[in-house]
This record gives sequence, C-alpha cells and structure tokens, in this order.
Amino acid sequence: MESRNSFVGATQNATLRLLVAVMSCYFCSQIALAVNRTSKPIVPAVILFGDSIVDPGNNNAIKTIAKCNFPPYGKDFIGHVATGRFCNGRIPGDLIASTLGVKEIVPAYVGQNLGAEDLLTGVSFASGATGYDPLTPIYSSAISMPDQLKLFAEYKGKLKNIAGEERADDIIKESLYVVCSGSNDLANTYFITPFRQPHYDIPSYVNLLVSYSSQFIQNLYQMGARKIGFVGLPPVGCLPSQRTLAGGLLRGCVPVRNEAAELYNSKINAELERLSTTFEGTKLVYLDIYTIILDFVQRPSVYGFEVSNKGCCGTGEIEASILCNPKSPTCLDDTKYVFWDSYHPTERAYKIIVDYLFQRYLKYLL
Repeated sequence: MESRNSFVGATQNATLRLLVAVMSCYFCSQIALAVNRTSKPIVPAVILFGDSIVDPGNNNAIKTIAKCNFPPYGKDFIGHVATGRFCNGRIPGDLIASTLGVKEIVPAYVGQNLGAEDLLTGVSFASGATGYDPLTPIYSSAISMPDQLKLFAEYKGKLKNIAGEERADDIIKESLYVVCSGSNDLANTYFITPFRQPHYDIPSYVNLLVSYSSQFIQNLYQMGARKIGFVGLPPVGCLPSQRTLAGGLLRGCVPVRNEAAELYNSKINAELERLSTTFEGTKLVYLDIYTIILDFVQRPSVYGFEVSNKGCCGTGEIEASILCNPKSPTCLDDTKYVFWDSYHPTERAYKIIVDYLFQRYLKYLL
C-alpha cells in the first residue's frame, strides 16, 4: 500500500509540473502572437523602481557594500558576466521586457552611457538594499526611493531631447512601470537594526511603510506614469538568511516575519484600490508574489526544485552580496534551487514568478 501511495504521489507531482509547464508555454506563445500581430511591442518601454530584485547594476556606480558585480553572480547571464544583478542570470525586469517584446535586458540607469535606443525602451533606477523607510537606504548607502524619482525626472528630460516632447510624453504615458521594494525594510531595518522596534510595533511599522509606499505611487503618477504594477512582499520569514538568523536550530520559516509581510500586503493592496479610484485613466495593479514563493518553499518538487531552504552560493544559509564572492563554492545545478543566494531567487525561479504574474495580471495592466 505504501508503495502504491508513493507512486500516486509521484504521478500527481509529475502531472502538476507538466500542467505548470504547459500553462507557461501557452501564455508565452499568446504574448508572442500579440507582439507579432501588432508588429511592435505591447508597450514602448519598461521602467523599474525598487531594490535588488530589479537592480541590474545601479549599485555598481555608488559607494555601497551592497554590490554583486563579481563572480559567481552572473554565471548564467549573457556572456557569463557579473553585471551587478543579484542573481545567477536575468532578473524580473529583463524577463518582463523580453516577454513583452521590448528588449532582452533592461539596463541600469546610473553610471551608464546609454544610447538613444536603450533610453527610449526603458531603464531601471532600482538600488539593491533600499526600501520605502527612509532609514533603510541610509544604513545601506543605497539610492532612496525619492532619489530614484529624481533620476526618473532627469531621464524624462533626456527622452524629450531624443524623441521630442510629444513622443516622449507618449512613451511616459504608455510604458509599463514596475515598483518592487519593501523587503529590506522588514528583514533588515525592522527586525535586525535596533532603531525602529523601540518606537513601532509591527502594525504601526507596517502603517509607516504603507504611508511611504503610497506617497511614492502618488508621486510617480504625478510624473506621468499610468500603467503601474506594484509588487508586494514575499514571505520574508522564509528567505534563507531570515531562517538562519531567526529560524532556530532547524532553520524553519519565521512566522512573525511572514505575518508582517502578509499584513503589509493586505494593507497596501487596499491602499492601491483606494488610489485607483482617484487616479483618472490609470491602471494600478497589486502584484502578489507572496503566494507563489511560499508555494516554492513548501512544495518545491511541484516546480522541479529540490532545495528551497538555502541558496546555491556558499553554504546558502547567510551568503549574499560581498559574502557570495569568487571564493564561494556554488551548487552543481542552480536550476534545482529556488534561491541563488540567501536573499534572492535564481533565474529559473524568477522565470516562473514572472510567468505567474503575467498570467494573473497582464489583462489588468496593458
């Protein structure tokens, strides 16, 4: 009987993996058909704000220890180059732009001598280790979210010089904007440093983050953005680093950190719905990544993963950024890992996440 149950379980898992693969292929084929039918990309540009999840190398050009422009980062990227992406390969901004037919990779804006074509089709202003809480980028010497908007204003001026005011305004209006930040606020600023907890309990700190997040979105709207995907928080307590720091001897997921992330997600989703009623002609959509990443962690085999409690780099339990460096050993097959380092998913995990987001939210954004 035990043998039969094992066979049935294995068959069910295989069926689920096949279903995920088929749905992903079907969705991507539909996007490709849409791009081909219109003979141009669905949106003119993809523009990104946030933290290391969507930072393709802006931190390379600033004084911060939150860098990754060295091996083994980038080992599966084009040309095996460590570009400053906190991953073994491409990151969500690249995958989103590629899926939409805009371009294969979205470049960093800071410290780059970008040509007209790159500027016209979108850039990323994101900075690894930043957050919505103003203290977060101070601790990490990252580019703050308000400063990313200042860079965006500069970028808009460059667009007008290249394309003329009318076309530049159209690009700004029709582009897809993705905002992805907040994990560092909880994982680092609140739970690790001693500066916020004496003054804020979790609900009040979440309210603070929602307030700053809302202000960022309002400012972005006022600067011309009309198609905005706002990424919620992942299950922060299940990141390998958080399991190591607060998950006990067995390195389990940390419930209080996940609950804080869920509370933020619930409140920011409600705030985005409120803002949507006041932003005329705007598509403002909450993008849930909590559910899919938690499923990776709890049922890795369904997606073809084998390891979900540690990263591929080093021990996988604490290494990230400068701790994941040329002297760090890496796992034999990173496609079997959910996480590349102790904070960031692998390219394969990102591909599944991006497909999931497109399947659920594309019709509401484009």
